[in-house]
Amino acid sequence: MLMISPRMASGMQEKQYAPSLLSFFIYNPKFGPREGEEEKKILFYHPIEIEKNEKIRNVGLCEAIVQFTRTFCPTKPAKSLHTQKNRQFFHEPEENYWMVMVVRNPMVEKPNKDGKPPTVEYQEEEIIDSVYGSVLKQCYSMYKLFNGTFSRAFEAGGVELLTQKLEKFFYRYLQTLHLQSCDLLDVFGGISFFPLDKMTYLKIQSFVNRVEESLSLVKYTAFLYNDQLIWSGLEQDDMQILYKYLTTSLFPRHTEPELAGRDSPLRPEVAGNLLHYGRFLTGPANLKDPEAKFRFPKIFVNTEDSYEELHLIVYKAMSAAVCFMVNAAVDLSREFCEQLDSLVGPQLTLLASDICEQYNINRRISGPEKEPQFKFIYFNHMNLAEKSTIHMRKTASVSLTSVHPDLMKILGDINCDFARVDEDEEIIVKAMTDYWVVGKKSDQRELYVILNQKNANLIEVNEEVKRLCATQFNNIFFLD
Repeated sequence: MLMISPRMASGMQEKQYAPSLLSFFIYNPKFGPREGEEEKKILFYHPIEIEKNEKIRNVGLCEAIVQFTRTFCPTKPAKSLHTQKNRQFFHEPEENYWMVMVVRNPMVEKPNKDGKPPTVEYQEEEIIDSVYGSVLKQCYSMYKLFNGTFSRAFEAGGVELLTQKLEKFFYRYLQTLHLQSCDLLDVFGGISFFPLDKMTYLKIQSFVNRVEESLSLVKYTAFLYNDQLIWSGLEQDDMQILYKYLTTSLFPRHTEPELAGRDSPLRPEVAGNLLHYGRFLTGPANLKDPEAKFRFPKIFVNTEDSYEELHLIVYKAMSAAVCFMVNAAVDLSREFCEQLDSLVGPQLTLLASDICEQYNINRRISGPEKEPQFKFIYFNHMNLAEKSTIHMRKTASVSLTSVHPDLMKILGDINCDFARVDEDEEIIVKAMTDYWVVGKKSDQRELYVILNQKNANLIEVNEEVKRLCATQFNNIFFLD
């Protein structure tokens, strides 16, 4: 399937405005069913300074849209509403609990001659529903990770407790939403896995087993290196959202400038001692401080089944980080934290050096990295594995991509086409800037390739993608 993209034309003096959050609210229509009680439906509303009647009117409009669309398809109500100036996204994560996010469309301000005010054009088609719909779902998943479900809070303390929890969480979380950086990776919500040889992987597995045996309180463990996952004992859905929190929120707050971009083994002056680089990222900042607090964030996992509440202990040595999860009913003492520090610290420090050394050996064997002719994003729906050579850096606040935003938009459009059908397929797009964009969906896997080959034809592009699959994905079978 071949498409020509008519995109990528822009004027020199135009001002561009990225998409931004206009409002975000959560309501339950069952809480204010009678006339005059409409305000009781609203559980959270951002921005808070909006006048009460406008809040009621906006929530009422969303209710009407949802009910109207249900007449056509009772099982699938509205997911989004497109208007000239903004786009609204709807999500019902739990029965009768509705989350709504209103995003202002990107704008272009064009200067006029003769001193007239500039002309504003809204770019209605620049926003991809699947991307921002996924961002809204992530909002709920992140809330649930730290607070449990809406209905559980309501059962425990009524509307009052639920609204308190919503306000406390979303007041801070919405400030971290950077909608201008959202792209295809938000749709996938994937996990980047660290490539390891078998022996080093077995060392890590052995380390996890030893720690869980020595510290019997530990229920689940996850092991990461360089913000990439190596081992997890959690269910896939829980690890997916915990991974997002760790890599976009917790780890960026604790970067170590002296070790940035490299691992150094133990310093020569302390090599003979048991000193280590281990430290707590959650909990006590300094174990030697007599005033240290032994409080850890609590997370909720397996909310569909057993509904477990756990302490989240994140411990780091150099580029290696381990998450230990302990039943929240247990009070964690100074003695437990000191025992964990003395047991895990030295082992994790040596393990981090081993991983770094092995990784560098493998890199030398594979030879120097050349700037390839192509960039790609790969995602596997079965194990959530994700790999991107397009994103140089992706955090909550910034997404540095090495390609033009218009090419990212084409990737999103191809993904939307893939989502409409279950069959395997391939789409090839020729962009106006002479780039070729190829999307390949095969056996629960998706591959998106951007080729900078000006004079290539369809056959040559196809051959180039086959070569990429053979070199980068030689152990993964793609159907032709």
